[in-house]
Amino acid sequence: MHQLASALRALPPSCGPVRLVGVDGHAGSGKTTFAGQLAVALGGAPVLHLDDIASHQELFAWTGRLLTQVIEPLGRGGTAHYSPYDWRTRRFGPPRPLPPAPVILVEGVGAGRRALRPFLARLLWMELPSEESWTRGRARDGAAQRDFWAEWVRAEHRHFGEDPSRPYADLLVTQSQKGYEVLPGPAETVGPDQTITHRDGPSAVC
Repeated sequence: MHQLASALRALPPSCGPVRLVGVDGHAGSGKTTFAGQLAVALGGAPVLHLDDIASHQELFAWTGRLLTQVIEPLGRGGTAHYSPYDWRTRRFGPPRPLPPAPVILVEGVGAGRRALRPFLARLLWMELPSEESWTRGRARDGAAQRDFWAEWVRAEHRHFGEDPSRPYADLLVTQSQKGYEVLPGPAETVGPDQTITHRDGPSAVC
C-alpha cells in the first residue's frame, strides 16, 4: 500500500493543485475499505465518497453536481463545498468543505466515468466480477434493502453499459490473502494489437 501511495504522490497534479485518484468498481467490490486504507497510507488523504453525491432520485445522474460543487472549485485551487446525501432521510445535508490536498481519493461506482476522467491523475478499478460484488453487497445490507438492490443492479448495469470505466483503468486492484495486489490496467496494457490480460507487467502487493 505504501508503494502505491508513493507512486500516486509522485504524479503531476490533475485538477488544480490536486491529484485526483478515482477508485471505481461494482457495488460491493470493496472500494470503500480499500480507499480508506489507501488514504491512511497517503498520510490521511481526504476521501470523497460518491454515495454522498448520488441520491435515490439520481443514482448516476449526478455529474453536474460533482463538477459544480467539487471539481471546478478544486481546479481553481479553492476549497470545494458539497452537500452530502443522507440515504435514510432522503435529504441533502449542510455543505461540507473539501480543501485542496496533494491527493484526494474519489471513491464510488462511476468514479471513472467519461466526464471525470480528464480530471483524474489515476483511475483504479476493483477487480471483482459484478455478480460476486452484488452478492457481497446484498449480504452486507440485508433483506431490508432488497428492493433497493434490485433497482440498483439495473441502474448500474445500464450505467456501465453506456459509460464503462474498467477499459480506462490505469490499475486493477485485487484482494488477496496478503492484502491487495495492484496490476496494470487496460489503459496501460491494451494497445491496438493487444488483448486484455490481468497480469501483464510487474505487480505490487500492498
